[in-house]
Amino acid sequence: RLIHLGYKTLNLITFFTSGEPETRAWTIVANTKAPEAAGVIHTDFIKGFIKADVANWQDFVEFGGWSKIKETGKLRLEGKEYIVKDGDVCFFHVNA
Repeated sequence: RLIHLGYKTLNLITFFTSGEPETRAWTIVANTKAPEAAGVIHTDFIKGFIKADVANWQDFVEFGGWSKIKETGKLRLEGKEYIVKDGDVCFFHVNA
């Protein structure tokens, strides 16, 4: 309860990234756009942001990851104006 209250008080949310080696949780301020959220992972991602594959974490778990979620139609492609939501699982496409 203390952690939830702290996040609410500080206006923070959590999004996830998931790949072959690991799944990670990242903390950002609510109403953060996708490029800035990607920048939490690496600052170069802000400038090189192209798009994001986004799914709700519950759907991601239920369908077993990226390959299956694509088949269900629950995967969304979002652009630079997308506001990351609490519980999103994101795969950021960036121009390296």
